[in-house]
Amino acid sequence: MTLTHSLALLDKSGVTTPKMYTQEQKKFRARDEAQVLEEIRLTGERMIVQRVFLADGDALVMPTRRLLTILTAIREHMPEVSRVSSYCLPRNLRKKSVDELKELADAGLGMAYVGCESGDDEVLARVNKGETYASSLSALDKLGQAGITRSVMILNGLGGTVLSDQHADNSARLMNETQPEFLSTLVMSFPQGEARFRANFADFQALNQQQLFVEVERLLQGLELRDTVFRSDHASNYLVLKGTLGADKQRLLAQVREAIEKPQQARLRQEWQRGL
Repeated sequence: MTLTHSLALLDKSGVTTPKMYTQEQKKFRARDEAQVLEEIRLTGERMIVQRVFLADGDALVMPTRRLLTILTAIREHMPEVSRVSSYCLPRNLRKKSVDELKELADAGLGMAYVGCESGDDEVLARVNKGETYASSLSALDKLGQAGITRSVMILNGLGGTVLSDQHADNSARLMNETQPEFLSTLVMSFPQGEARFRANFADFQALNQQQLFVEVERLLQGLELRDTVFRSDHASNYLVLKGTLGADKQRLLAQVREAIEKPQQARLRQEWQRGL
């Protein structure tokens, strides 16, 4: 059994940053370095950890020097760790060079979970994401050049009915240009309510189940990936899809088309199974 330890480098008070999808501000600050290093030491004494996830937010916003100190401590006190991973907002890599990221990779940072959510600039602007196609492209290219595995998430339904086609097309274009190692889709949900979301996206109309499948079909059709592990198995998804693109592209498309045309035969998740 692989034991994963979530190591909090950030907490939620102190530094102010834009909160996604609203005009509010989300606050966080870096934890005291001495506390983090002590946690690493004690964790290494008490348990055998094989994977570490840097939390609670995008750890890559922190200075490279500080991250290197933490990664060095993980290697020293948790020698069994085989992978360190972190969330990554593309904009937080603007000031990091490829050489800096290579240093982090050499120190043990193996994977970055990149929430691109869309490759379409209009969708990104409407949802107040704070990113563009160009910023996501730059970040994914930097990570790839540094040898850090990229796991990218695209949000099914984010553009609503109005922007669905361009959301799918430009998300596929972004993936084709960057060739990430992992790609997943999640279904759009409204943890703070749909009305609040509409404050920035007044003409938003949520996709129904069939329209979600049509959008995924369009995304898959547009993808020209050579060796990307694709997953659509998050709790939010009605249809579970697993495969490698491009080897399994036609099989995955067939599964989606069955869900569109014969949903009663497609083994879809019921609403109570989606865990939202």
